[in-house]
Amino acid sequence: METLAVVLEKPERLILDRLELSPPGAEDVVVDVAWSGVSTGTERLLWSGEMPAFPGMGYPLVPGYESVGWVAEAGRRSGAQVGEFVFVPGARCFGEVRGLFGGAAARLVVAGERVIALDEGLGERGVLMALAATAHHALVDGLPELVVGHGVLGRLVARLVLVLGGRPPTVWESNPGRVSGAQGYAVTRPEDDPRQDYSRICDVSGNHSLLDSLIGRLAPGGEIILAGFYSKPLSFAFPPAFTREARLRVAAEWRDSDLAAVSTLVKSGRLSLDGLITHREAAVQAEPAYRTAFGDSACLKMVLDWRDCQ
Repeated sequence: METLAVVLEKPERLILDRLELSPPGAEDVVVDVAWSGVSTGTERLLWSGEMPAFPGMGYPLVPGYESVGWVAEAGRRSGAQVGEFVFVPGARCFGEVRGLFGGAAARLVVAGERVIALDEGLGERGVLMALAATAHHALVDGLPELVVGHGVLGRLVARLVLVLGGRPPTVWESNPGRVSGAQGYAVTRPEDDPRQDYSRICDVSGNHSLLDSLIGRLAPGGEIILAGFYSKPLSFAFPPAFTREARLRVAAEWRDSDLAAVSTLVKSGRLSLDGLITHREAAVQAEPAYRTAFGDSACLKMVLDWRDCQ
């Protein structure tokens, strides 16, 4: 069994190639992918070659951890049913080609326990489940009053703060093209915000140089949640952090419990995934699509359509 897949041969060198798939076992499912998302965080670093040393890192690789589609085959111990619409958080089924994270392909073989059944009506919006779970994981120890960055992850963090009972957060965004689209919270430029007593700040920008300015906005005993992905070392001046007794917390990769939680919130209608996908391309246009995703600041989320590639 083969599949058409996105392959990063090396930094800034992307092709579509036919790859042999690992044979499915009794605990596996075969998923015909309908849509996959392009991550402008981790996948941008894979594209540029700036990804820090990471387990499983190396080229060539199949990127992608935001795929949805229909179960075409289900092993007897997979726990899934043929015809189910599911979210797939990546796969490792391409032989010698690394799957990091392995979701950008027309067909995937993956353990049934890894897929999450979704309402088919979500359609392409289902690719956002990974980012929603990432946002949820950043909030497990408390809700922020300030969110830094109004991309898709920042919007999901802000929406979840409201869904989970928090007060409307302030969101910082310096790009004029990303100020619109707020739902129940305010978006402002950092220089227009005079406040310096935030108890908790969630940074999703991935900007390694912001720590000093964020520490300066904390109340005594305040916390900064680092929820972006940072390719360069982070540093800060010690005296301001010392006088505030500031706390730093790194929000790592989402857990299965986060994915289950946001799945419940989406199914109930409490968490909306609307208005976050701005660009779409057929999968055969993957190379220019990735360039747009990483180079066009107006692109919040790029989705590849694989439905004609089966």
